[in-house]
Amino acid sequence: MKRKIVLLSLLVLPLAMYVYFSMAKHNSLYLPVITKNVDEAPAGKTLNNKPVQLKGSISIIGFLGKDIRKKKETIFNINQKLNSKYKEFKDFQIVMVVPDGAQQEVQDVAAELKTMADITNWKFIFAQPADIIAFYNSLKVREPLSEDLSTYNIFIVDKERSLRGRKGENKKTGKDEYKDAYNSFSAAELHNDMTDDVKIVLREYRLALKKNDTLKGAKRKI
Repeated sequence: MKRKIVLLSLLVLPLAMYVYFSMAKHNSLYLPVITKNVDEAPAGKTLNNKPVQLKGSISIIGFLGKDIRKKKETIFNINQKLNSKYKEFKDFQIVMVVPDGAQQEVQDVAAELKTMADITNWKFIFAQPADIIAFYNSLKVREPLSEDLSTYNIFIVDKERSLRGRKGENKKTGKDEYKDAYNSFSAAELHNDMTDDVKIVLREYRLALKKNDTLKGAKRKI
């Protein structure tokens, strides 16, 4: 009986994942690259003293600035709209870059987040201002960083450290669009646009992994 359950789960799980990832609203199989070779995450302290690396993970990047309380609502938006959907993926992480010295404020917010959901995927980096600015500039986005080292915009960076977004013709509307960031203050934008785009990037890697596994299986048979 147990063997039948295991076999059934092996058949159903891939199908369920395919259906889930195929529900992207604008039906794109690939999310365009906006900027290649984004810098690696800035060196700095973290809450758990473990280094944060972008290479090899699909990362949501944010810049909280010096006033964490001002960004509290956006943090909860990100947690509800993104972390709640993708927290089960081991190669998914949410990286918030914060000026060094704001540790206590971040710890207070993190404590509140823990009461709502698993925040294992949340990573906070406390870096020096010059390092934050250099890292932000490497994204090469249109909107500049505020003087307090913050922005309401958040970004999708893939496993190869490329910034992803939208550019070119939208197949659904037929209009040209360009999006290098997502407004974390807008729960609607996170829900309607960003969750869809993150889903596409995750699907890319899942399909690539499945293709590699198929090729390896074919080679073994040969």
